[in-house]
Formats: sequence, structure tokens, C-alpha cells
Amino acid sequence: MKVISPGFEILDQYFKQGRILEQIERCGRVCYKSEDKITEESALPFITGIIKRGHESVIEMANLVMDVKAGSRDDFCDFFSVIPRFCQASRLSDRHFIISGNPRSFRDLARKFPDIRIVNAIRNVLADVYPILFKDIPSSSSPDDSLNVTFLTPDEIDSLDLPLLIKHRTLLAHLTINRAVTHELVRHRIASYLQESQRYCRYGEKRFGGEVAFIKPCFFKEGTPEYQVWQEAMVETERLYLKLLETSSPQAARTVLPNSCKTEIMVHATLEEWQHIFKLRASPAADPSMREIMHMMLPAFAKLFPMVFTPIMQDLGIQA
Repeated sequence: MKVISPGFEILDQYFKQGRILEQIERCGRVCYKSEDKITEESALPFITGIIKRGHESVIEMANLVMDVKAGSRDDFCDFFSVIPRFCQASRLSDRHFIISGNPRSFRDLARKFPDIRIVNAIRNVLADVYPILFKDIPSSSSPDDSLNVTFLTPDEIDSLDLPLLIKHRTLLAHLTINRAVTHELVRHRIASYLQESQRYCRYGEKRFGGEVAFIKPCFFKEGTPEYQVWQEAMVETERLYLKLLETSSPQAARTVLPNSCKTEIMVHATLEEWQHIFKLRASPAADPSMREIMHMMLPAFAKLFPMVFTPIMQDLGIQA
């Protein structure tokens, strides 16, 4: 049995370097704990396989931001009649918007509403920039000169005015926490999540050290009777789990695993949604285990975007 503390890592380097495909692969491999298979050439076959199998939640783990201009207001009326909640839109004028969303949302739009001119124009631009993500969805019409869709670069996104930045800029975080915390965290929208899978991870294998990892509980101090009870329960849980693995699949054996189990989860959300998460989950009313990781994360977020997150720290009385 292994007992570890919660932790996190902000993975913003992929966005800064424009490496969206590598970011998607990095997130997807957390589910299967196969990060050791990542190479310089592995992203394309990994994503191809994901799309072929229909596991498109994986390709939610990136954000595409576009400057869209149309010759007619009707084009935007048609688009906003079908825009999914995982797309964000900011009006700059009647015929000029900033539109963003994850690749899956734009794939869904292109499949369901190919005859909407803005949808098709966005699909065409994204297919040029990231063919692996859109080449399997045919264009419904030839290019239209009355529509101007420009894919924004990382530098252009980070140069947006603060209200636009908050709405369209995303941050990706890799959290190591217990499963009780993830049960609460995944309720937040608009955000995307990928989590280490107990269905596929066989913790009795050598690559996991032949043991189960648990997150140290913030409720009990080491050496106390309460901590001893918790520790004994985890030892027994691990014994039963490993026993079941001798004759059962990981998805069957996991039925005995508790909320204290260590898990890894990738959280991809806009700065606006991260603001909401911190305001709710770092507050004194939050679950102590949730508050523990949020108080670790918030100063790091504030260091990257002080105008966005420092006011939340000040409101909550959290020191940098």
C-alpha cells in the first residue's frame, strides 16, 4: 500500500507552443496510464484511433478560437440557433464575433448542421489547420468569400482584452487527488475531464508497483487513533482488491475500492469557469479535501493570470 499527498500540475506549455495534438494525446493517455508510450510521432495514430472508436471525449481537451466575420446578420442568426453550450461566442459587432470551443463541439456542429454557412466555414478552416481532427467530415460547400474565419494563434489569444480572454482562454490542469474530490469536481460546466480508469488499470501489475495508492486524508493526523483506523481499512481494502484480481477483471475488482483511492484527472476549462470553480470549491463551506487542493492550485493560477485570480485569493483570504 502506498499513501501519497494530493498534488497538481498546470500544463499550459502545450497551448503556448501551439501543440494541440500533443495536448490531446497527453490527456487521453492519463485514462490508461500509458504516458510511457508518448513519442514525437505518437499523437497522430493515437488521435486517429480515438476518433475511429468514437471516444471523442478525448478530443475535448483543447480549445480552438476563431475570429469570424460575415456579410449578413442572418448567418449568425442561423449559427446561434444551433450553437452548443461547449462553444463560447463574444459579439464585437453585428457581423463580427469571436467564437471558441473544443474540437469535439465543432465536429458535432459540422456533422449535424453542415448546411449552416458559418458552421461549414469554420469546419473548412479547422480542416486546413488540423486535418487529423476534421478530414473525416466532408465540407458541404465550396469556400464563401462573404465569410471570413481566421484561426487565432496562442499569442493572439493571450492579447485579447481581459473580458474576451476570460471567456475564450483555457487552462489545463493535471490533478492527483482522491475519488471523493473528483466526484464533486466533474459537476462543473463548462469544462472537460479525463480521468484515470479503474476499469483498465490493473494495480496489481508491476508498473503500478503491485500495490494500490491512496491519498493521505486531511481529516486525520498521522499517529492518531482515527488515522490508524483509516490505515487499517486501506490495508484490508488493498488485500481484497488484489485477491479479486487473481480471478477477476480490474472493472470487477474495483468494486471494493474506496473514495480514498488516488486518481489522476485532467481538467480543461475556460478562465471564467476556473473562476467559478475556485470561488465555490476554495471557500470555507467546501469539502476539506476539495479545499485542500484548491488552496494549493489558486496561487499558481494567480501567478499566470493575476488580474483574473488574485481578487479571488483576496476575497478568500488566501496568501500567495
